[in-house]
Amino acid sequence: MTRRISSLVAIVGLSLSSASAQEVDARAALLASIEAMGADELETIEYSGAGFSSRIGQQYSVNGGWPTFQVVDYTRSIDFDAGWSREDYTRQQGDYPAFGRTPMAPVRVTAVVNGAYAWDVRGDEPVPLLRPYLDGIAYNELRQLEIAITPHGFLKAALAADDATAISLPIIGASDFGVSQFGRQVTIVSFTFLDKYKINGTITDEGLVELVGTWIPNPVYGDMDYEMRYTRYQGFDGIMFPMQIHTHQADPRLNPAHNYFQYDIASVKMNVPVETMPVPDVIRTAVRPPARVQSEQLADGVWRLAGGSHHSLLVEFRDYVAVVEAPQNEERSLAVIAEVGRLVPDKHIQYVVNTHHHFDHAGGLRTYLSQGTTIVTHESNKQYYLDILFHPAPRTLQPDRMSRYNPMYWISRRPAPIETVDGDVRRTGKYAISDGEQILEIIRIQDMAYELGDNSLRQGIHSEDMLIAYLPKERILINADLYSPPAPDRPAAAVATPGMRTLYENIRKLRLDVERHAPIHGRVGTHEEFVELLTRR
Repeated sequence: MTRRISSLVAIVGLSLSSASAQEVDARAALLASIEAMGADELETIEYSGAGFSSRIGQQYSVNGGWPTFQVVDYTRSIDFDAGWSREDYTRQQGDYPAFGRTPMAPVRVTAVVNGAYAWDVRGDEPVPLLRPYLDGIAYNELRQLEIAITPHGFLKAALAADDATAISLPIIGASDFGVSQFGRQVTIVSFTFLDKYKINGTITDEGLVELVGTWIPNPVYGDMDYEMRYTRYQGFDGIMFPMQIHTHQADPRLNPAHNYFQYDIASVKMNVPVETMPVPDVIRTAVRPPARVQSEQLADGVWRLAGGSHHSLLVEFRDYVAVVEAPQNEERSLAVIAEVGRLVPDKHIQYVVNTHHHFDHAGGLRTYLSQGTTIVTHESNKQYYLDILFHPAPRTLQPDRMSRYNPMYWISRRPAPIETVDGDVRRTGKYAISDGEQILEIIRIQDMAYELGDNSLRQGIHSEDMLIAYLPKERILINADLYSPPAPDRPAAAVATPGMRTLYENIRKLRLDVERHAPIHGRVGTHEEFVELLTRR
């Protein structure tokens, strides 16, 4: 009790009520909080609970929240000095809406970081994480950062930093439940982690860490907010720990989607033995390959640009070319643009078609916009893209062409070249790119549940703004996330998905004469194969 009282006295001395912010000694503030939290006595921790997590960047509506799924049997172990963390949990659909997807089956997840190495475990096998998180930050840096933004990890990392600063100020207005508000005094400590990531932590007038925020690179948001909120603290042998952890990614000022996960903690064990796993050789030697594009000619003037998890399609017109889909990030877009220049060296990319707003399908659009290419997307995305994806603000963590050179000046070159396709969930809409000979139709597809009275098709379009592309002369259909022909070495799905059935009903209604499917994911397949798979209901 004496220790707790002395730490509170120290904190009050640092943050006497003031009408404005005042600089304070960061080290003194941290030491006082460390004493109040018991962080100086904490070397390892294991905590367990359950809650929900989310698919960041995969919202059904551009104005909706991230789609969520249930998390059960969650356990995390951390060895702070070793830089070790292991998370084990089961994710499943639970009672959360599937938004037209096949409901998520239970999957056991094991996520590990050991110093500068990060990997997952499936069964007993270590799995390298070569693709960055949301096509932005590398997983090894993300998971190190995620130790540093835990309550006790923040205090330890901030105390070790040589650039920590702090201010004390009252939070005058209202805040979310459990967080300082209505004049309560807080101390905010700021420092740099891994020489690049700014971390800010808010300490209450009782010395408890209630908020820790940082920013991570993301192709859509740029420097994207990542905030941890810690509330409902309880004491465990003199060490304080929050019994609810609530997390945000993105920015609710710009878009309602921001809730990443929330876990209600049921068990906390301090300074328990933690068996750190040595870095497996397959992880230590893993090297992320550069973006690679493999082109395949499907018809005269039509190429599939594959080579990764997401593909694009190139269509040649008389005086220009068009690209369908700019997925993932700038690295992928630059590789695709280079391949386009090799295949059709004398024509500019006049149009790039965006099938829908999901991060993995829109993350490469900025690269095209930076050279003046016209973006074709659904009308609901235009303001969202202007406010977030195409915003000219600096990107400090992962600069791209737009942020480095800003060639699309928003005064001298305005308005931004964005063409839109209309239509809503109950009706289709169409946009055509043509030179009089070649035609590329961009079609807003319809949620067929309303028209057919079949609720099993509801939200089967995957995303409220979903577009497909169709080449009538070549009879080629391009879709994203609705249908991918099964890989030769994998069995087909036992039943047709709502997305496949929705695509079929739109093809039938629009009277599209399809011969081949060239999806954004997976291989090219015939329409006969697609129809045969549909019979598996």
